[in-house]
Amino acid sequence: MDRLLSIAEDLGLRLVEARGEHAGGYRPDEKIIRVTPGLARRGARSVLAHELGHHVLGHQPSHFGPVRSRQERAANEWAARFLIDREAFAEVERLRDGHVASMAFDLDVVPELVQAFQAMLLRLGDTVYVKPRMGEGQWDHKVDVEDAR
Repeated sequence: MDRLLSIAEDLGLRLVEARGEHAGGYRPDEKIIRVTPGLARRGARSVLAHELGHHVLGHQPSHFGPVRSRQERAANEWAARFLIDREAFAEVERLRDGHVASMAFDLDVVPELVQAFQAMLLRLGDTVYVKPRMGEGQWDHKVDVEDAR
């Protein structure tokens, strides 16, 4: 959490605790991130990372559904990549047999971030690609996985 708070400060963002329609919010015009008071640690750090993602990705609020959905997915992916270590993810996934809620608890994030991390993975045979894109060599990271049989 300290690292997230430090990043927010370095980016010139002000963090406020206040209730709202959602657990968090980002106001780019005022450089404010809002987090609902009383959230458990993993909820608070997940919300803060998600809202930081909106800022880093340059999102502007939109009432247009498809744009908003794309922004929310991108902010969740940013938060998941920031908070979840891929080696820890692989170990927890194996230990918890892919049970999302248990994995989220072990990784100290909310289940939505585990799902976002999973969505960024492409598994082909004995290889897992992190954030794959079209074309040869177009991925952020590649992991060769031992045959688990």
